[in-house]
Amino acid sequence: MKKRLSFFSLLFFTAHITNAQTNVDKLASASNKNIIFVSDTQKPMMVEKLVLKPNQNTRATSLEFNEILQANPGYLYMLGDLVALGASNRQWKKVDKFLTSFRKQGSTACAVLGNHEVMFNRAKGEANFNKRFPMNVNTGYVSVADSVAVVLLNSNFNALLIEEKEKQQTWYDATLKSLDLTDSIKAVIVACHHSPYSNSKIVKCSQNVQNSFVPGYIQSKKARLFISGHAHAFEHFYMQGKDFLVIGGGGGIHQPLNSSSTAIPDEAADYKPMFHYLSVTRKDNKLEVTSHFLKPDFAGFDIGKHFTTNERSDGVVTYGTK
Repeated sequence: MKKRLSFFSLLFFTAHITNAQTNVDKLASASNKNIIFVSDTQKPMMVEKLVLKPNQNTRATSLEFNEILQANPGYLYMLGDLVALGASNRQWKKVDKFLTSFRKQGSTACAVLGNHEVMFNRAKGEANFNKRFPMNVNTGYVSVADSVAVVLLNSNFNALLIEEKEKQQTWYDATLKSLDLTDSIKAVIVACHHSPYSNSKIVKCSQNVQNSFVPGYIQSKKARLFISGHAHAFEHFYMQGKDFLVIGGGGGIHQPLNSSSTAIPDEAADYKPMFHYLSVTRKDNKLEVTSHFLKPDFAGFDIGKHFTTNERSDGVVTYGTK
């Protein structure tokens, strides 16, 4: 009897907090069920230009925004560092113009906070962010697109209070268990800004994300992808039977990667576009994942790497051009 009560208590608790932090929407367009992810559309800061080599970065972001508008997906998820400084109203002008056009098409745009959104002035940065994304919950929320639950998390651990960290962790763990028990959810994607794994020489792997978010993702029966940014590169890691993608190619200055023997094995070692975004389409309980890259001559976008989740044989990924 005690086990049964404990189980139903967990279900009740999970349903309660999931409802409080879940944004469940219908697809804006039934004819287009593509889901797009983009990260790090920030304008390069002066200090970044001193360390790294810029390459028409603001132009690349504009081209990427135009490409996404033409693709007209049902949902767009922006994974942090949308702007260089979230507290600055001026920095949001290009993003505001894009979001206005995107939402006029009837599509939904969601986002998570990056470190640049909370830089220097967390309160003002979050206020500016929440004006653009009123569905945001600082301690995690869910958006459902075509039976795919996208769990959006705040990985700015240094900016969170202890009670906020605890609240998010409790919510996250319970939500993943709840989604595994929800028949209408066919697949789960976990997304945050900071990458748990990356070979970037500029930013480190996030130990906090590894400790707090990765275990639940690995244990979840329906979780198919872990997507993050922060590192300005495209990387694909396969850990403990699960896929991890780094997609920080929205316009930030490209970061050099460690390619020595100490580097984390990268499924996309031969695919390193400077600017890129990701599209995901559900097929039953599997996800078709495609990276779209801006051509080096800025003449347009092309399809890069493509793979389908849950289609590995003996640990080898089916991964190539589409």
